[in-house]
Amino acid sequence: MLVIKADSEREQELIGMALSRVVPSSCLIYLTGDLGAGKTTLARGFLRGLGHTGSVKSPTYTLIEPYEIGHRRCYHLDLYRLADPDEIEFLGLRDMLQDDAIMLVEWPEQGQGALPEPDLLIRIRYLEDGRELVIEAETDSGARLLEKLALELGAVVKS
Repeated sequence: MLVIKADSEREQELIGMALSRVVPSSCLIYLTGDLGAGKTTLARGFLRGLGHTGSVKSPTYTLIEPYEIGHRRCYHLDLYRLADPDEIEFLGLRDMLQDDAIMLVEWPEQGQGALPEPDLLIRIRYLEDGRELVIEAETDSGARLLEKLALELGAVVKS
């Protein structure tokens, strides 16, 4: 587990950029936290770190925003509006998971039971003066990614 404090929105974006530098071409990352905690801010930093220069908006209404960035494919999902996890089938998630792609999923709890296990789970919570990001590996690939991220950030993975 990696625990990181972000004092500002910019710092949260920088953490996303650091993650983008070490992520493999196929990865599933869950982003959890209360409304306004900064899930999309982290995703914006991640996408910019991959080289995306356009705007990054929350896919709250579209549910999925696809990005082709150089030779990489990334899907940013927001499942907040799902009424039932079975609706995931209609989003084409199965096809997306077969792609060599990175998936950032906000509100994964809305798809509980229909989503596969993530490589990384990132929980964002409010602090009085910023945010705390708790990053946990859920797969072997996620554990390797967590170690690389810790090195990139100069942080220490906690047991």
